[in-house]
Amino acid sequence: MFKPNTTVAAVIERDGRFLVVEEMIAGQLRLNQPAGHLEQGESLIDAVIRETLEETAHHFVPTALTGIYQWSPPERPELTYLRFTFTGEITGFDAERALDEGIVRAVWLTQAELAARAQEHRSPLLNGCIRDYLAGQRYALALLHDYDRSET
Repeated sequence: MFKPNTTVAAVIERDGRFLVVEEMIAGQLRLNQPAGHLEQGESLIDAVIRETLEETAHHFVPTALTGIYQWSPPERPELTYLRFTFTGEITGFDAERALDEGIVRAVWLTQAELAARAQEHRSPLLNGCIRDYLAGQRYALALLHDYDRSET
């Protein structure tokens, strides 16, 4: 039975810069949005809040869904990611918080700086999510229905 990996990501922009993480993947430095896997018993909203905090030490409040993306890495076509990407607001920063294992640091980069480092992107989703955000794609969080928590 096919089961894609459900992931979440945050596109966070401040003063023309995007919050991204530098992370070590298979011994190479890669750039990505704050992102990660949905955990059992967790809502998509809770997952993106948690992942953003764990990877950047920033407190994040999602305000909109910017897109849903499906991608299979060319080197592993049997693996599929289904990514729910959100945008929102930063409400605080915990400078003392240790970042997730593998995360080197969180950085704010312009779109031009990200383009100059394209060879370091973890996946094409990094650009795709930012492109859709810049195009104004915003979908109400009410689009998501979680019958495990509040729906009847």
